[in-house]
Amino acid sequence: MRLAIEIIVKLFACLFIVSTMVGCSKKPSLETKNIRYQFRDIVDVKGVPNKAVPDTNLEINPFSDMGAWHAYHLPGIGDKEYYGGFIGPLYIAQEYGRWLSKSFNRIKIYNSKNVEEIRLADCEDIDLSYYPGLLVQRYNMKDLTLNIELRFVTNRTALVTTRIQNKTNKDLNLKLSWDGELLEHSSLNDSKALDIKLEACKNGVKAKFPNVNWTWDAFTSNEMEYEVIYPFEVDVETDGRKYIIEIDEISIKPEKEYTINTANTYTFTVNEKDRESEKIANILKNPLEYIKDNELRWEKYLKNTLKGENRDYDKLIVKTMETLITNWRSPAGAIKRDGITPSISYKWFSGMWAWDSWKQAVAVTSFAPELAKDNIRAIFDYQRDDGMVIDAIFYNKNEYNYPGEKGRNWNERNSKPPLAAWAVWEVYESSGDKSFLEEMYPKLVNYHNWWYIARDNDKNGIAEYGGSVDALNNTEEEIIRAAAWESGMDNAVRFDMDYGVRVLENINEDGELIGYSINQESVDLNSYLYAEKRYLERIAEVLNKASDANKYKKEAEYVKNFIQRNMFDEETGFFYDVDIDTKKPLVNRGKGIEGAIPLWAEAASKKQAEMVKNILVDETKFNTKVPFPTASKDNERYEPERYWRGPVWLDQAYFAVKGLKNNGYEDEAKELAKKIVENIQGGMVDGEVIRENYNPENGEGLHCTNFSWSAGMLLLLCMEYLI
Repeated sequence: MRLAIEIIVKLFACLFIVSTMVGCSKKPSLETKNIRYQFRDIVDVKGVPNKAVPDTNLEINPFSDMGAWHAYHLPGIGDKEYYGGFIGPLYIAQEYGRWLSKSFNRIKIYNSKNVEEIRLADCEDIDLSYYPGLLVQRYNMKDLTLNIELRFVTNRTALVTTRIQNKTNKDLNLKLSWDGELLEHSSLNDSKALDIKLEACKNGVKAKFPNVNWTWDAFTSNEMEYEVIYPFEVDVETDGRKYIIEIDEISIKPEKEYTINTANTYTFTVNEKDRESEKIANILKNPLEYIKDNELRWEKYLKNTLKGENRDYDKLIVKTMETLITNWRSPAGAIKRDGITPSISYKWFSGMWAWDSWKQAVAVTSFAPELAKDNIRAIFDYQRDDGMVIDAIFYNKNEYNYPGEKGRNWNERNSKPPLAAWAVWEVYESSGDKSFLEEMYPKLVNYHNWWYIARDNDKNGIAEYGGSVDALNNTEEEIIRAAAWESGMDNAVRFDMDYGVRVLENINEDGELIGYSINQESVDLNSYLYAEKRYLERIAEVLNKASDANKYKKEAEYVKNFIQRNMFDEETGFFYDVDIDTKKPLVNRGKGIEGAIPLWAEAASKKQAEMVKNILVDETKFNTKVPFPTASKDNERYEPERYWRGPVWLDQAYFAVKGLKNNGYEDEAKELAKKIVENIQGGMVDGEVIRENYNPENGEGLHCTNFSWSAGMLLLLCMEYLI
């Protein structure tokens, strides 16, 4: 296969200029003092997919950055067929991840004299490495060294920089080609294919997507594109499924380099692509500027977090940051702001949840405060007129609430625990941005008030979890499920229907049904609301709203007194939800980690805090190998691997540790924080990932991989207690 002679002449002239210019420039070196090069393969991102549709949880850990909606992997040492290319991309089909290819743009190198391939698979000196914000491949061969680097330079584009260094004392004459092939894309039941087609374009190759609405599988449109763009015109041969780009000959002077940069871009709409095309022109014209920007951004991230004298936890801190940044998504579809999703690695998690966002923001503000702010704003963009903050937002809105939309994952049937004011305050304390407080304060007030309008059945100033009127399938069972989801503890023991959980209707002054509550006032919910009143008081003071501050101070005192008086059981020494009618603790449901939240909120009396502390440090209850299971070991329905009925969720573990510290038990807090961090599977081990939750008895990682709030809470535990 050969190019037309006029194309060869044009390309050779262009490439000779590029080669000459870059050959004289100083290249970035892995031997520099950049912090990122101290942290190699902290997460293992190596592997090749064997099918387009991933398992529910990705088989391979991905790398992404800057809020892009696509990600990449490295080939492993045994994946010789794919040397010279970055694996993937993994792209998010609006809400569901899929692999486009095993390796979409793989380089091959030939000796131009005899057209013999210089096989990368035969190379014995290979470096395949993931550094923070950077993928690197290096092949050190007899006559040349090939370096390929991938870094994201915008929220839609990854820049691949390919450098070939001539190690000989004479001109090195080579031919280069790049190729790729699409994976077969089928639906869940394999009855139909996602008919993606490759098209040649003037300066590269693109994958074009069809119009498809597979509700639980993939959403694509004919405006979506994945494109590899070269800095000059190229000749592409393609049959629609595979392609090849060939360059007949380049010449590299002795001890010099040939460098080429390509832009790898995934966009959803024509408007996005048009805007990105303008950026790409500048990226390919000035690649070193973007390479430097990437370096400086990650250097700042790392310097902002790696501040302690204890270096034992540095790798874990880097792992938390890599996890959070890979899960960063930028505005697309109905999502208007940058924010962090729970995990790119799990099929159902390519959206943003309310309380996830609050927790992630508190962690991320330490190194990326603007991302933290936008993560909060992204959720409040869909605050309803009545003040409710909905559970989850996705690329597509819910077809039930928005006729003509196609989503099913978007959830307005319930809210999530009120941690927004805490998050806003923590971001303010970190950033000093008073304007952010001014922006968010009225939204926080409306959200806070909503709980007492829509979730306080007996109007006693103490709220319940519940569900929305427009929730899908408003049966009692579904409303109780919505209430459990609203707590965030989806299947927690305390919401088991056989305990007598019932649904109550919440009616406004006009006799209208405005929501549902369950018949228990939850200790965690009202502890969060107590804390929120205290945070609103602080915010009001900063904003010189004295009457508001005084109001929240008085209300907080009332809620604290109720928690201490009604939600604590003296005999067992612990806090519980209470029956809405009797106001008696629901002790028969056993102890759950929600009973530690009054300590975090500083709502417990000194005596109560000590009694709870004694239970939290008891090895037969909550002080397991990984401390703070969601149900105490002495709870009759405790199960160490069943979601919220035993596994350790690191947000609740963090709140428990913080609660101990807030009540003066600093030694216990530090000891248990250390025990959590050092006993979870893979936390301190290079290559392994952060999990959604953990078996409290052996530390085994459970459920979703690369989970954001776990990463955020580990970052906070390290920064606040261990470094």
